[in-house]
Amino acid sequence: MSWWALTRGRVRDLREARARWRADMERFRAAQRAARGNGGPPAVDHPGPPPTGFSLLPWLLMGMGSFSNLLQGRTPNPWVGGLGLLAFNSLYVYVTFRSFDRKKRNAVSTRVALALMGLVTTSLALGYGGNWLMFFPLLGLATGATLRGPWLGRTGLLLSGFAVLVSGVRDGWGDAVNIGYATFLSSMVTAAILGLSEAVRELRAAREELARRAVEEERLRFSRDLHDLLGHTLSVIVVKSEAARRLAPRDMDAALAQITDVESVGRQALTEIREAVTGYREGSLATELTRARSALSAAGVEPVFRRSGTPLAPQTEALLGWVVREAVTNVVRHSDATRCEITVGSGTERARLTVTDNGTGTSAPRPAEGIGGTGLKGLTERLAAAGGSLTAGASPRGGFTVTADLPVEPTGLTAVGAGSDTAPRVS
Repeated sequence: MSWWALTRGRVRDLREARARWRADMERFRAAQRAARGNGGPPAVDHPGPPPTGFSLLPWLLMGMGSFSNLLQGRTPNPWVGGLGLLAFNSLYVYVTFRSFDRKKRNAVSTRVALALMGLVTTSLALGYGGNWLMFFPLLGLATGATLRGPWLGRTGLLLSGFAVLVSGVRDGWGDAVNIGYATFLSSMVTAAILGLSEAVRELRAAREELARRAVEEERLRFSRDLHDLLGHTLSVIVVKSEAARRLAPRDMDAALAQITDVESVGRQALTEIREAVTGYREGSLATELTRARSALSAAGVEPVFRRSGTPLAPQTEALLGWVVREAVTNVVRHSDATRCEITVGSGTERARLTVTDNGTGTSAPRPAEGIGGTGLKGLTERLAAAGGSLTAGASPRGGFTVTADLPVEPTGLTAVGAGSDTAPRVS
């Protein structure tokens, strides 16, 4: 009963593999028809459906000579020959279908089945000779499909030599060389073709994965920039609108000045969003410090700036500008502070920026798990890519402190430099 269940399971697996192959072929043909219908070239770079063991089944026709001998009664002990033929074909189907799956191909059961197939081939060749010797090329084909590695060449040579020896002993040395050559050729060519096909598919899968990651990185860059840009800008607009509302009853001119600032900030935000979409935003730390002073003053927070040290590289200034933007936004929105100190210092190798307030000691809410590129988490990723670090937390003297430490010349220029697709420069 178990043997029958195993046979039914193998037949079911073969049917499922055949159905998958047909579905892949239909998709491939549909893509070809769609390409021709659109007037474009056919999808020649598409390798089509993946090969399966069905592609190696037609080679079993090489054993038709021995099958014909059985039917015509020219084989002694036909029941033994028939059982041997059935065993060989069963092992051949089992090995070849498993050879198209890397994990199954390297399994011990597959190697054992291949060894049994060699034993059956040798027994039939020595027992009957003639057309039964053609099972050696089929054995070479199965060997080439299964052993695709550094041992293939040695195994192919040994198998070919063994085929020559068995053929010579059984039927003389006239056709022994031909059997050996066919065995060697079938093993080497099969391994080369299947290995090349597998390599092409792996390269294509790698190319698709790289394209998918590039899209994900661009989405991450865009969402991060929108957060950093709009979070700061909208906070400034809200603060200045509230200031205008408070000033309107007693000082209309001052209220109008705040409304003018709101309009200016809104126009600047439109420009920055356009630049963020294209990925080419330019500016300096000084620009962000000026905007921070305006935002803090409008929110009723006293700004205190200190800067010392050597001039910084544009990429370093850009990254520190992002830190100033995010830290000041958090001060305005979350800290309830009345004073904010921003200190920039640089030496020969490192630059440090510190933003400290005297508020409640809380920062922006932590983003949800799995969401990156927003707020302080996004800044941490940017600075890490440039060889720097970012720390943020409550200050021992009260309030909240954000500290950014960077090399004067960032190491990850490709990730944060000019024209970068992953982290454009600050305006």
